Amino acid sequence: MIPSIPQCLALMDQYGMLANIRAHSLMVGRVAGLLAKALNAAGQGLSLELAVSGGLLHDIAKTRCLGQRELRHDVLGGEICRVHGFSVEIAAIVAEHVMLKGGLAEAGFAERELVYYADKRVLHDRVVGLAERQEYVLARYSHGDAALHARIRQNFLQAREVEERIFAWLDFAPEEVAGRLAEGGFVIPELSHV
Repeated sequence: MIPSIPQCLALMDQYGMLANIRAHSLMVGRVAGLLAKALNAAGQGLSLELAVSGGLLHDIAKTRCLGQRELRHDVLGGEICRVHGFSVEIAAIVAEHVMLKGGLAEAGFAERELVYYADKRVLHDRVVGLAERQEYVLARYSHGDAALHARIRQNFLQAREVEERIFAWLDFAPEEVAGRLAEGGFVIPELSHV
């Protein structure tokens, strides 16, 4: 089952999602939705519902994991999705939003790639370029660990590859995502009052 928007919002409350993480998740859902909608208009067969719900739930375990370096919010988030009986695809989107473990889809796109990419484009609740987001992630999460620093850089190389694949299909550039959202390019009706 793919959770509805109201179910996603209820889960955010149930798992005590902090306001800043909630704002980030709402924007990731909008970016993933905008890209899924645009790719579908270009001939791809993506589930808009899966992309948006996956974006909304991608950080469902983040609050619980704060300050506990031994816990991984992506892994725990995937487990939360499975406990609630959500589809395997939702659990995979949440579990792979930090790093795509299964590589890129052979043909076309998978919704997990859109949420992974959308997460890399949203800093707090603002859409930014990959370079700005990478610098933030390096400063915040590498903890001076050279190996972790290298993994983060490698992960953003994959995000750039995903970006190139996505925008090869679209009639707008990555730099236009924020503007399209500001112009109402993708609104989640259930969230218009949030």
